Amino acid sequence: MEKPCFHIAVIILLSCFSVCCFGQAHLNLTSDEEALLAFKSRITSDPLNILASNWSTTGPSSVCSWIGVSCGVKERIIALNLSGLSLGGTIDPRLGNLTFLSSLDLSLNRFTGHVPDELSRLRRLKDINLGFNNFTGDVPSCLGSITRLEYVSLRNNSFTGAIPNLLNLSKLVILELSYNSIHGNIPKEIGNISTLESLDLKYNQLTGSIPSSIFNLSYLEKFDLTNNSLSGLIPMEICDNFPRLRGVSFSLNQLSGPIPPGISKCRALQHLSLSFNKFSGSIPKGIGELKMLKNLYLGANNFEGAIPQEIGNLSNLEMFSIRRSSLTGKLPSFIFNISSLKQIDLSYNSLSGSLPPDIHHNLPNLEQLYLHSNRLTGQVLSILLDCKKLWLLQLKDNQFTGTIPKQVGNMTQLKILYLWGNNMTGEIPSELGNLNLERLAVGANKFFGTVPYSIFNISTLIELELGFNLFTGKLPANMGYSLPNLEFLYLSVNSFSGPIPRSISNASKLSIIAMSSNSFTGPLPDFSNLRLIQRLIIPENNLTGEAPDQELRFFSSLQNCRNLEMLELSLNQLNGMLPRSVGNLSTSLQMFRAIGCKIKGSIPAEIGNLSSLKSLLLDHNELTGSIPQELGKLKQVELVTLDHNRLEGQIPTDLCQISRLGELYLSNNVLNGTIPACLGELKSLRKILLDSNRLTSSVPNLWNLTDVWALNLSTNLLSGQISSDIENLKAIINLDLSRNRFSGDIPSSIGSIDSLVTLSFAHNNLQGTIPQSLGGLRGLESLDLSNNNLSGSIPRSLEALTSLQYFDVSHNRLAGEIPNGGHFANFTAQSFKQNNALCGPARFRVPQCKVQTVRRSSSKHISLIKYIAAPIVLAISAVAATLWLLRMRKLSKKQLHVEISPLVAWRRVSYQELQQATEDFSAINSLGSGSFGSVFKGTLSDGLNVAVKVFNIQLERAVKSFDVECEILSTVRHRNLVGVISCCSNTDFKALVLEHMPNGSLEKWLYSHNYCWICCKD
Repeated sequence: MEKPCFHIAVIILLSCFSVCCFGQAHLNLTSDEEALLAFKSRITSDPLNILASNWSTTGPSSVCSWIGVSCGVKERIIALNLSGLSLGGTIDPRLGNLTFLSSLDLSLNRFTGHVPDELSRLRRLKDINLGFNNFTGDVPSCLGSITRLEYVSLRNNSFTGAIPNLLNLSKLVILELSYNSIHGNIPKEIGNISTLESLDLKYNQLTGSIPSSIFNLSYLEKFDLTNNSLSGLIPMEICDNFPRLRGVSFSLNQLSGPIPPGISKCRALQHLSLSFNKFSGSIPKGIGELKMLKNLYLGANNFEGAIPQEIGNLSNLEMFSIRRSSLTGKLPSFIFNISSLKQIDLSYNSLSGSLPPDIHHNLPNLEQLYLHSNRLTGQVLSILLDCKKLWLLQLKDNQFTGTIPKQVGNMTQLKILYLWGNNMTGEIPSELGNLNLERLAVGANKFFGTVPYSIFNISTLIELELGFNLFTGKLPANMGYSLPNLEFLYLSVNSFSGPIPRSISNASKLSIIAMSSNSFTGPLPDFSNLRLIQRLIIPENNLTGEAPDQELRFFSSLQNCRNLEMLELSLNQLNGMLPRSVGNLSTSLQMFRAIGCKIKGSIPAEIGNLSSLKSLLLDHNELTGSIPQELGKLKQVELVTLDHNRLEGQIPTDLCQISRLGELYLSNNVLNGTIPACLGELKSLRKILLDSNRLTSSVPNLWNLTDVWALNLSTNLLSGQISSDIENLKAIINLDLSRNRFSGDIPSSIGSIDSLVTLSFAHNNLQGTIPQSLGGLRGLESLDLSNNNLSGSIPRSLEALTSLQYFDVSHNRLAGEIPNGGHFANFTAQSFKQNNALCGPARFRVPQCKVQTVRRSSSKHISLIKYIAAPIVLAISAVAATLWLLRMRKLSKKQLHVEISPLVAWRRVSYQELQQATEDFSAINSLGSGSFGSVFKGTLSDGLNVAVKVFNIQLERAVKSFDVECEILSTVRHRNLVGVISCCSNTDFKALVLEHMPNGSLEKWLYSHNYCWICCKD
């Protein structure tokens, strides 16, 4: 009886235990299920319909059978893997309730938002992968408290902020934070995570130096800091504690100093990338001891010396790059003896010489060869014919010669062949068409002849570049059908002829067509199928419209090209009108250029619909009508050229709404009215050409355009004075206001614009003098002030214009001496003609200048008096005695009254004063002429009226007469004799200055010798 009772008790106990366990398991399952359903509720995008159809509570299956869910022995979720399902949404915080979770993989989805802090409750988590999403916010600091973590990947997101404290992650093996926007320093505490094997921080914004503590991580195998802003030195002991290091990538930073010689201790190193830094010194020879090394990238640094020959010992090397390193000298031949090499990149250096002739024997594994942008010579292709694995050959921008051998057609692996920019010649062999080339570039050589049709049958071609050669012939009519993968077609600057094949529209993947500078003829084909075309460049041909003087229907075919960014049609014979459909071109269009195409009619207002347009160039056509106001809708436009047309009417003020407008060309039209004042407020303007129109009124306030560098308002009907605010044009280089009706003075403030290179005020009504301040324009190369009413002299300050090449002040009223310093020694008479009062050297075809009276020092006067005082006294005494005797003899016949009067007031008068007093010795002031010269009336600066007798120095008798008259010095003056005020004398000019006697005979007073004066010859 006891035994059955015992059994019943056991059964009851087991039943109770089973019920309790089942209830607890059901409770736990419900908790995990709720967490997943909460997670599902935040999913906004499930394109594969995975969670919507599978994660459901309506069926009999448990949560452990849901896609991506793994459970443990206790029916608890231990792993959640939803990688690569393209899920979108945010992470629900309740995901942190999956407390048994050890692995979480949400990579390769489209999750956004922040990572919730509640994930810190996942204490059993070992692996977390949130890579390749769109998470934002700071790097989740909650991860620092999950102490069991071994693998953390947050790569390829948009995390910001600094790297949080990860010191507690003592078991961490792999840390991937690459491709984010993390900034700040690398925490030195990372160096305390002794278990770390892989540290990947590439493509962030990290700054500062690399913490030395990291170089103590003895288990570290991969260390990648590529593309940050790290600086400083690499510790000399870099490899002292890195016995297992296999990969080091520090490229694209700002690291400096030498590469530590100790790098040779990293004997396990297979990948070393230090390119694009600021490393200096020599390349350590010890790198040649890294026998396991497969990839070596050292380019774009500041190394000195040659590539060490020890690198030739790297028998396992597969990739070697030292591009952009300013290497000179011969091509290092030992590089081409490393038989394991698959890729060699020596591009962008200054290496010379030719390739070793046995390269094909020593490099049987060569797949990629980059030698472009050097100075290499010789015939290259024949050397490489036996490199059977070569699929990329980049040789552009060298000096290679020779032809393309037919045997190239046997290099069956070749996919990319770049020969651009060499000195190769000959015809293109048809055998080249046997290859499955993807990119063929033979431009900028000297190839000639017709291009074999087989080239246009390479259906794998993505890029075909034949430009800048001497090719002739026509394009195959079916080329568009046989090149279905073609994206880039470059045929510019050759002599191709015939029509552009209509079939080209069937090459529907084309994004760039460049056919400029050929001899293509016929109408432009229909491009409507080229929906991916971005650039259509076909200027400088003989292409036409469909019919003369009709709308150019070609533009309508481009309406389907919604990616079109550049349309270049210039210098063709389109000979038609722009249709209104031009406004339906791609809203992506940035440049529309149709210069010199004989386009007629008006500019359609619909052109204002091209909202992305930056450049509109329609100059040198036959456009008529007015400038449409709708141009003001082109908010992105920076350049507008409508010059050399027949446009009329006023300049629309709507142009002032284009806030980015930098250059405006409206010259050589028939525009009238005033210049819009609002242009003076368009601060973006850099170049304004409004010349050769019929613009009137005064110049609006353009002087506040402080950044404008070219302003041409010439050949209009503008009037008024030139404002002194012109000095505000601080950036102006070319300023032309010529052939207008400007008046007044040239503002002296212009002398402060030291950026000026060319300046023209010619053909106006400007008056006054040439400002001295122009001498401050030290960069001035051309100065034209001709055909004005300028007076005064040419400032000598202009001699300081050391850059002046062109100078013209002709047809003015300038006077005085032409400067002879600086570039004035190089100018000709044309620069000064029609200025009647200029003087200078005979080569300028002006009179020679007269030596001016110069005041001598008192010491010279004293010395002079010593020599002439006695003779003067004797002469005066003799004259007085003679007069007394004559007086005594004739006293009985006639009484003569002589009045001794004081000396005539004597003064010094310069040549310039005489020139000004007589108005350049003008004919109006002429009083007469005699056998020895002419007499002019004048008024000195103090109002004294004078007569100036100018001797003709070409007559020897006139010179002698002047000298004789100057020999007699007397203090006697009679009331009927003319008083001499001064004289002016040098080798080129001689004149007497006398008091003007308005009544009486000039002959009596000026050509009689019965008078005396005091004169000082200079």
